[in-house]
Amino acid sequence: MTALLARTERLLLGAQLTLAMLSAGLLAVAVLWQFALPGDTGVAGLVAALAAALVAVPVLADAARSLRHPGLHGVADRLVALALLAAWAAGDLMTAAVLPIVMILGHVLEERSLLGTREAVRALGRLAETRARRLVLGGVELVAASALRIGDRIELRAGDRAPADGVVRAGSASLDMASLTGESVPVDVAAGDAVAAGSIDCNGWLEVEVTRTGTDSTLGRIITLMRTAEESKPPVTRVLERYGEQYMALVLMAAAGTWFVSGDMASTLAVLVASCPCALVLAAPATAIAAIAVAARHGILIKGTGFLENLAGVDAVVFDKTGTLTTGVLSLVGFGGAADEAALLRVAAALGAASSHPVSRAAVLAGPAGSSVGDAREEGGFGVTGTLDGLPAAFGREELFARLGVAVSPPPTHDGPIGGASLGGVFLGWLLFADRPRAEAMEALADLRGLGLERQVMLTGDRAAVAAHIGRELGIGEVYAEALPDDKMRRVQLETRAGFRPLVVGDGVNDSLALKAGAVGVAMGAQGTDVVLASADVVLTGSDLRRLGTAIRLSRRCRRTIQVNVALGLGWTAVLVTLAALGVLGPQGPIIAALLHNLSTFVGLGNAGRLLLFDESGDAAAG
Repeated sequence: MTALLARTERLLLGAQLTLAMLSAGLLAVAVLWQFALPGDTGVAGLVAALAAALVAVPVLADAARSLRHPGLHGVADRLVALALLAAWAAGDLMTAAVLPIVMILGHVLEERSLLGTREAVRALGRLAETRARRLVLGGVELVAASALRIGDRIELRAGDRAPADGVVRAGSASLDMASLTGESVPVDVAAGDAVAAGSIDCNGWLEVEVTRTGTDSTLGRIITLMRTAEESKPPVTRVLERYGEQYMALVLMAAAGTWFVSGDMASTLAVLVASCPCALVLAAPATAIAAIAVAARHGILIKGTGFLENLAGVDAVVFDKTGTLTTGVLSLVGFGGAADEAALLRVAAALGAASSHPVSRAAVLAGPAGSSVGDAREEGGFGVTGTLDGLPAAFGREELFARLGVAVSPPPTHDGPIGGASLGGVFLGWLLFADRPRAEAMEALADLRGLGLERQVMLTGDRAAVAAHIGRELGIGEVYAEALPDDKMRRVQLETRAGFRPLVVGDGVNDSLALKAGAVGVAMGAQGTDVVLASADVVLTGSDLRRLGTAIRLSRRCRRTIQVNVALGLGWTAVLVTLAALGVLGPQGPIIAALLHNLSTFVGLGNAGRLLLFDESGDAAAG
C-alpha cells in the first residue's frame, strides 16, 4: 500500500509538471505574439487565457481536495486558488498563468526533495526484496524470500543476503550486520548461532534453518516500525494543523484589509500568495523523516516522530541489568580451592556439555573440548553426574556432593553462581561464574552523563549482592534488586513523579511495564520478544549501549532544526506579507511573492537535509 501511494504521488507530480510546462510554453507564445504584433492583442490574450486555464486545473483540483481533507497544506492550496480566481476576475491573465506555474514548479521541487528523504527510509525495505537458495532433495532451488517457510533449509554463499531469520546448522562465515545494527565490524557465526534477515555473508558457506519469515523476521519488524514512524506527524505539525482554519481566516482578513486600504489588486494577490504556509507545512515532517532515516542507518528504530521529540527531553535513565547492562551470559571469573585448575576445567566442561543450564554452558565455553562422558544424567537441578575416564564424575552445587558423599572444601564467598567438580570421589575445586557488564557499558554511561542524564538507576530481579556488585563496577549508585515487573513499573513512576523524564532501557518481558511507564522506552535488540518490542518507543537493532547517546544527540539536533525551520517559516512569511501589503513588491508582486515564498521553503528543506550528514556509526564501531 505504501509503495502504491508513493507511485501515485509521483504520477500526480509528473502530471502537474507536464501541465505547468505546457502552460509555460503557451505563455511564451502569447508574449512573443504580443511583442511581434502589438496591435493584435486578441490572439495573444486568447493564448494567455488558454495557458492560464490549463495550469488552473491542478491548482483548483488540489484546492477542492483540501476541502474534503483539511490540513495546513490544504490552506496553501486554497490560498493559491483564491489568488488565481482573483487574477481571472481582474482580467490579469498573465498573473493568472505565471502565478500557478511558479507555485506548481515550487511544489514539485519541494515534493521531490521530500521524496528523496523518504527514499532513504524506504531503502531499508528493499533489503527484503531478495531471493533464496532453498535446499531440496537432490539440489538447490532459487525462490523468492516470500516463498520460504519455517523449517526450510537455505544456503548462504559469500555475498548472499539472508532472506529470513534462522539458525546455522552447518558451515561458518562472517556476517555483515551494518544495514541492521549500524555496526561495521562483521560477526563470526558457526553451527548453533542465529542469523538475522538482511545480514550479508562476507566470506563463507552456511546452511541455515529458517525460524522466522516475512514481517516476523528481524528485517520485517524493522521495516514495519520504519513505515509506522514515517507516517506519523511531529507534534509541532499537529499544533499548526489545529489552527489551520484560523490562519486561513486571518489571511483573508489581511488581504481584505489590503484591498480596502490600497485598492491595489496586485498587492492583495501578493498577500494571499505570501501567506501560503508551505515552509511551515514542510518544516517539521522533512526534518523528522530525515532524522528517522539517519537513526535507522545507525541501528536505531524510532516508532514515531513524537517519540523522537520526547527523546530529546529525557534527563534520567533507568536500566534493566541482565541482558541490558550485562551480556546476559555467564562466564568463568575465577577458581576456589583448586589444586589443578586444568583438571577441574576439563571435568566441568565435559559434564557441562550434557546440560543446558547457564552454568553448564559457561563451563563448556571456558573449558577444553574433546572429553566424552558416559552415562551423563542431570540430578534434579543440583548438577550433572556421569563417567569420565572410567571414573565417576560430578559437576554442580554443594548439595550434589553431599548426596554423593564427596567431601568438599568450603565454597568461597562470591556474588555469582558457583559450581564444583569431582572425579573418582575426589573433589577438584570450585569454579566461580558471573554475568559481566558489556564492554561498552562504562563508556555509554559516561556519555549519557555528559548529555545531562546524570541520574542513573538500575532495576533488576537478580539478588541484591549481584546487583550491588554490578552497580559498583559501573558507577551506578542507585540500585534496586529482586524487583518484580510491577515493582519496576512503580519505580519508574516514582521517577516521573519526582520531576524526571526517565529513559527506560530493557530487553526482557519483565521490563515491558517499565518501558511503557517511562518518558521513552528503549528495547535492546530487534531479536527481543514481541511484548518488549510492542511496549518500547525506540528499538536498538543491536545491543551496543553507545547507541543511546547517539539517539539522544540525533533527537536534540532534530528538535533544534525543527525550531529553526519553524522560526524561519514564520519570520519569512511575516516579512513577505508586510512587504506585499505595503505595495513594496510592485505590480508584479504576486509573482515575486511566489518566488520568494518558494525560496524560503527550499532553505528549510536544505536545513532539514543537513541531518542526513549526521554520522556516528564509525565511533561506535571503533570502540
